[in-house]
Amino acid sequence: MFYFLFEFFSDDPGILRIFSYVTFRALMAGLTSMFFSFYFGNMIIERLYRFKFKENVRSDGPKSHESKAGTPTMGGLMIIFALLLSIAFWGNLTNSNLLLLCGVSFSFSLLGFRDDYEKAILKIKGGMNARTKFVISILLAFAFSVTYFYMTSISPGKENRGIHYAMTDLFIPFIKGPVLDLGIWMVPFSILIIISSTHAVNLTDGLDGLAAGTMAIATTTLGIIAYVSGTPVAANYLNIPYLPGAHEYSVFLSALSGALIGFLWFNSHPAQVFMGDTGSLFLGATLGTIAIMLKKELYLPILGGLFVIEALSVILQVGSFRLRQKRIFRMAPIHHHFELLGLKETKIVTRFYIIAIILALITLSTLKIQ
Repeated sequence: MFYFLFEFFSDDPGILRIFSYVTFRALMAGLTSMFFSFYFGNMIIERLYRFKFKENVRSDGPKSHESKAGTPTMGGLMIIFALLLSIAFWGNLTNSNLLLLCGVSFSFSLLGFRDDYEKAILKIKGGMNARTKFVISILLAFAFSVTYFYMTSISPGKENRGIHYAMTDLFIPFIKGPVLDLGIWMVPFSILIIISSTHAVNLTDGLDGLAAGTMAIATTTLGIIAYVSGTPVAANYLNIPYLPGAHEYSVFLSALSGALIGFLWFNSHPAQVFMGDTGSLFLGATLGTIAIMLKKELYLPILGGLFVIEALSVILQVGSFRLRQKRIFRMAPIHHHFELLGLKETKIVTRFYIIAIILALITLSTLKIQ
């Protein structure tokens, strides 16, 4: 909305010129979404109580989680609501890639909402059929990938310090320039990235504040990367691809970080609300999608290292049990393993935050060390 004011008075913007600055709009987007989360949080939690959207706790989980039964779920609606309002105020809604990012992220939130609805209201154990959920996820990721690479293929590759690159090029951390042009194979590769990040974040959402806090660290880091990627001087200095219009993603990511911090106010231990699949699928899809748009697909294993570990712990646990009838961990995902070892939930979450910050700093260092 405010960006349109600048556009409308672009001949003589005066003080409205400030709305053209991405840094200002990104900062205000974060503060606005945080404010909306704080302001509407209790109201949304009350509505979730009223409509009986309550969490069902695993019977085979840590005994300390039994007290969490009945806590409202679908709290991801709080994050999405705050984000939408903030983007409406501060985003440049003429940026087609920003709209596409919103579209694919919110489509995954609808999938998560359906899953939460079946578990909480229809009382279907486990929620939506896993195979159906997986197929729909692939279809959504496929729709995004085809649309995005069709849109970006219309314009030729850009020049960046004499290095020619296309949107199908693959970049590897610590290595200067693209290493491979995937061509049409970029579509299945992008689907893999989105599906992997979606399910990894979903598995991480098991302790109070864990997914929200670690995602806030990741989105803040990506916001910085988005800004420098969309700024020619900064991109050339760092030898990374210059992506026209990419700095607009920083407004979205700042708004998302603010919404996550606001949600964390209610989700920190002891949690008053859980994000549910409505929130975790939305966040995971956003993480994968923005990594693709920023040409940082292979940076995700570093930045999202915690999510990778959580997903690997489940894969190893299931594989070991099927092949050897033995478990590697006391319980998967791995955060539950640490709980059963006797660590308090708050200590596990705090330590995971510290690891997430270290991984974020390593990710930022890769921008120059190449």
